[in-house]
Amino acid sequence: MTPARGAQHVAITSIVLTLALAACSADPSVPRELKFGHVGEPGSLFAASADEFARRANARLPDGWSVVTYGSSQLGGDEQLLQKIKLGTVDFSLPSTIMSSQIDEFGLFEMPYLVRDRAHMRAIEEEVVWPDLVPLAEAAGYRIVAVWENGFRHVTNSWRPIETPTDLAGLKLRTPSGIWRVKLFQTLGANPTPMALSEVFIGLQTGVIDGQENPLAQIWGSKLYEVQDYLSLTSHVYTPAFVVTSPARWDGLPANVRAILEGEARATQMFVHETAARLDSDLLEQIRAAGVAVNEPSREGFVLASAPMYAEYGQVVEGGSELVERASRVGSR
Repeated sequence: MTPARGAQHVAITSIVLTLALAACSADPSVPRELKFGHVGEPGSLFAASADEFARRANARLPDGWSVVTYGSSQLGGDEQLLQKIKLGTVDFSLPSTIMSSQIDEFGLFEMPYLVRDRAHMRAIEEEVVWPDLVPLAEAAGYRIVAVWENGFRHVTNSWRPIETPTDLAGLKLRTPSGIWRVKLFQTLGANPTPMALSEVFIGLQTGVIDGQENPLAQIWGSKLYEVQDYLSLTSHVYTPAFVVTSPARWDGLPANVRAILEGEARATQMFVHETAARLDSDLLEQIRAAGVAVNEPSREGFVLASAPMYAEYGQVVEGGSELVERASRVGSR
């Protein structure tokens, strides 16, 4: 073999090996690290939930497979994570409010005071989420593997205690980018300002925004209590969180790997709900001890002021009124 032909042979061999390695790495059935990206900071419910799922799954997965969590928006914010799910560069993410911007019907969970408690949410999951919402997510390019939690949301701000909706007037309040959350606080008289969770601390610290609304676990995990004076326990919305992946990515995994991941993701829900309930109690006291003034306003005024949200959802979303009626009815005592 001449030197020229030898060099050509080596080059061709190198290309073939590179393509083969690329094909193996792209093959979802090849053992690998499964990336789970989320926006939760250390100490948040998202972080605790994802880490617990990874621990359980990794104890059972075959050699070479592992779930690795990337919190604190390391792999991007909610929108970027959903894009990466579709691209296949992230395997799992944990969207919450943003699902209402992707699929109209998920705005159900933006309706104020719809979910009464976690037992009610589990009934809604069984009777509404799996039969009605999951297929819509699938059609939009997201496979929902399990339903976890973001939690009951409350308002913090640097102006005053929020006792009635009128106290929200003019408040520059950070919200997620979901259209219904923005509409809710417009309806209540605030000035809603969509912003990524990773930017909220600096926004509050610099006065770009006056307040925000989040579950206690996010308020604590993101250290928002350090730059806020008042916490008002409005509990205006309960937001579930959804463990999502790409249908193509999921279906390409070996059946035994899928079975372990799905089983542990759904089994983790009880841990999520128990941890969330404990954090609601423990973190409230820690936030109060940090010097934040806490008040619990009457819900009546907020319920009345936000009632137009239900009518609009029923008009804008096909079948929306029926979804609300069914979700409200299930689990009734």
